[in-house]
Amino acid sequence: MQSNMGDKLHSCEICGSSFARKLTLLNHMKTHMGEKPHSCEVCGSSFARKSHLLQHMKTHTGEKHHSCEVCGSSFVQKSNLLHHMKTHTGDKHHSCEVCGSSFAQKSNLLRHTKTHTGEKPHSCEVCGSSFAHKSTLLNHMKTHTGDKPHSCEVCGSSFAHESTLLNHMKTHTGEKPHSCEVCGSSFAWRSSLLNHMKTHMGEKPHSCEVCGSSFAWKSTLLNHMKTHTGEKPHSCEVCGSSFAQKSNLLSHMKTHTGEKPHSCEVCGSSFAWKSCLLSHMKTHTGEKPHSCEVCGSSFAWKSTFLTHMKTHTGEKPHYCEVCASGFARKSNLLRHMKTHMGEKPHSCEICGSSFAQKSNLLTHIKTHTGEKPHSCEICGSSFARKSHLLSHMKKHTWEQRHACEVTGSSFAHKSNLLNHMKTHTADKPHFC
Repeated sequence: MQSNMGDKLHSCEICGSSFARKLTLLNHMKTHMGEKPHSCEVCGSSFARKSHLLQHMKTHTGEKHHSCEVCGSSFVQKSNLLHHMKTHTGDKHHSCEVCGSSFAQKSNLLRHTKTHTGEKPHSCEVCGSSFAHKSTLLNHMKTHTGDKPHSCEVCGSSFAHESTLLNHMKTHTGEKPHSCEVCGSSFAWRSSLLNHMKTHMGEKPHSCEVCGSSFAWKSTLLNHMKTHTGEKPHSCEVCGSSFAQKSNLLSHMKTHTGEKPHSCEVCGSSFAWKSCLLSHMKTHTGEKPHSCEVCGSSFAWKSTFLTHMKTHTGEKPHYCEVCASGFARKSNLLRHMKTHMGEKPHSCEICGSSFAQKSNLLTHIKTHTGEKPHSCEICGSSFARKSHLLSHMKKHTWEQRHACEVTGSSFAHKSNLLNHMKTHTADKPHFC
């Protein structure tokens, strides 16, 4: 009758809580005394009340009698079902006094307040790491035991935590529910969206103590540090190449498998890496965001722009070991090396002439077709090669940089000067 009338005559002398029944008070006192006489025969967990032990036993039997009528989720305890129902009603009565966040359950509010106090009472006995919540500690312990009970039904990958499995499943479904309000990019995980937002805010809180470079993400800083230590722990089992980052190894493996999963919707070209597809798309859009401040030339790719800048600075870091010729681009050096090796893989189908470089073959082809695409804007003369046009332009500009040291005569072309010098040396190589 006291429980119906609301009378609570039995009070706890320690904390002041009141109860309608003396038996309930006696059970409550065990929480202060730390007494836990009821033990689980399966896992050894102890409980102050027998009812708690009976509820706990359901975790071993998998018994879930309490079902949600809205979504069908099942729960071991009715209290968990009642808490779950608040997710459908949107009821959030428990508010944080610090930041104003609201929660459906008081336990969630108590968990949340630890983020403000920094309290981490749960410590790992193996490595000493501390956690604000016991559940987080239990999840952490799986990293030491190697326990991965959650398996993906699609690819068979196993995970220590169910939440990690759920996140992994998005890689198969392609689901990206988290969108950036600034640029519209979508992400599978909220954490990825939060990291992405730093690119708009320009926030780079993680600095390298060696060179001072700053990064938006700690993981990027850790990867960057390997450039100083030279550490390359990820090795290719096919060719033995080593990489500082696992992502680079995975990208490299595509060179062995020939996998090209990224296709262009315009022309159908396929690429091994998404970055290559994005670069390729600029050939269709005509986008050239990288401009040279010296001559105004625009480029679709930053790498091409940086290479172009060497034409202004005169920088030629790539040298030929045979003749010491310098080149601004490594590709030009590789082409040059063919002149020493005598390799001429590019043949003309019309006359059979062979060339070391494909560009020379294309230029040669014009001698058969009569094509002269390079025109002089002053007199209209046309030339098959751009170099011939540039030489011709010197006649209009009177640019005569090649002077004879004997007579002082000047010539527009170095070849003309060399021919003139023969008049001084009496060199007569041509016989009747």
